[in-house]
Amino acid sequence: MTDTPFSDFSGKTALVTGAASGIGAGVARWLDAHGIGKLVLVDLDGDGLNALKLNCETEHHIGSVADEALWAKVEASLPNLDYCVVNAGIGGSGEIADLSLEEWRRVTSVNLDGAFLTLGAGIRAMKKSGGGSAVVVASVTGIKPIPGIGPYGVAKAGVAHMARIAAAENAAHGIRVNAVAPGGVDTAIWESGEQFREAVAAHGREAALKGMAATTPRGQFATADELAGEIGFLLSDMAANITGTVLVTDGGFSF
Repeated sequence: MTDTPFSDFSGKTALVTGAASGIGAGVARWLDAHGIGKLVLVDLDGDGLNALKLNCETEHHIGSVADEALWAKVEASLPNLDYCVVNAGIGGSGEIADLSLEEWRRVTSVNLDGAFLTLGAGIRAMKKSGGGSAVVVASVTGIKPIPGIGPYGVAKAGVAHMARIAAAENAAHGIRVNAVAPGGVDTAIWESGEQFREAVAAHGREAALKGMAATTPRGQFATADELAGEIGFLLSDMAANITGTVLVTDGGFSF
């Protein structure tokens, strides 16, 4: 492998949640292509994890990131860790006044509680390694209020601020923590939305995504691989002076 600015991934270990598809799978592929030594991958979809074609050593953990027992198992398997990508999440919709507490907790348990459990386990493992870098996947909906996605937007605002707090708490330990706040990304998370499924049935998936991206100045949604490159940059030594930031990557949607 040729020497690149990202060659410091060689021989290192990274934890990635939600790795079976979308942004998580893109990050796993990106790290693998940039010489990572080992990937610890977490997802509910074991078949999806097995389908990833990776060259590095991998370790799979199947389960929900909101399950505290899962993290006891994962953390016990991490003698050391260099990088942590807090990515797993689920979609959710509905106006706040119309939501049940059950639906609110369903979305926030994964997107907020699961992110808390992931980041906590990752930081403890990185402390044992003498430092590291973490990236939390938030969302532009945690910055710009979007009607109808209350629990999702609130959870993503929470994880963005959690990243800032964790950065302040762990800088002295040589651990950087940042977040990315994507706008629309072409991933399977859209499939959980009824309106999206109806648009796909009527017009096809590509046209449905194009229509949704009409309010984005770039005129299109990002790909998972584009997000993976940005996350990889924040993880890498190229971003050694960056911590406690939330990188908005939304094609201009928020302005």
